[in-house]
Amino acid sequence: MKLARPDVFHPRLVLAGCPVLPGGQSDDDALVPALAARGLHARWLSWDDPALGAADLVIPRCVAGYAERLAEFRAVIAAPNVLLDTATLDWNSDRRYLLELADRGVPTVPTTVLAPGGRLAEEPAAPVVVGPAVGTGTRRCTERGAAAEHIGRLHRDGRVALVQPYLTESRTALVFLAGRASHAFTAEGAVDADFSLWDLGAAALDAAAARLDTTAAGFLAARAEVTGGPGAARLLRLNLIGPRLGWLALDAQARAGRLREFALAVESVLQRRGLGPLSHRRP
Repeated sequence: MKLARPDVFHPRLVLAGCPVLPGGQSDDDALVPALAARGLHARWLSWDDPALGAADLVIPRCVAGYAERLAEFRAVIAAPNVLLDTATLDWNSDRRYLLELADRGVPTVPTTVLAPGGRLAEEPAAPVVVGPAVGTGTRRCTERGAAAEHIGRLHRDGRVALVQPYLTESRTALVFLAGRASHAFTAEGAVDADFSLWDLGAAALDAAAARLDTTAAGFLAARAEVTGGPGAARLLRLNLIGPRLGWLALDAQARAGRLREFALAVESVLQRRGLGPLSHRRP
């Protein structure tokens, strides 16, 4: 571990959790030690803690439930010290981004959007998943009339509904750190994902970056969830807002290496912002 020098500026880092888990999820328990190994000092705070304002850099990590307090969360991340901009939040928090990615040539899971007042053209012949475009409330609908009932419930709340087929294929989560492929995992653990799945994830990330006028490297961490195998894979979700990165799915050696990559990516962010440990010395 690098020893801290008292005469050298050390940026104050905060990993942002949520009110329920201000110290983050157990999956992220090794982040503070990994950053410390690079001489970076970090602590956890909830995203709604006023002390965030004193940090040099805030990295949103475990922000589950932000959609229920979206206006407050948006005001917090508007601060210049937060590593998440409002344009990314506005775009990625609304799952209609899947349609935009599809328009940009990314194979995605078929998605029907129904604004309040809209209806399905016909009763689904197979089970579907119905949920709001923003926030929680997704349900699997298997019985006749269940989809229309849940759509109506969402519409009565003034919410846009999304309808997707219920997929039985396994999902693969592809993790990117600073735009580079890092590791992949499923519900069963770490996997060596086929290159075609990585290509799909990278295409989705590049398309999102183009839409948000940035580069894939501009996202500290991203997670693309794909379903289906090589040649038939489709994007189910792209998470740019504090995604769970599946560190615990990796074996100890792989986890240590990927955590080091994360810490190095944070170092690069600090350098670009003029906040590197040697950027300026304390008097």
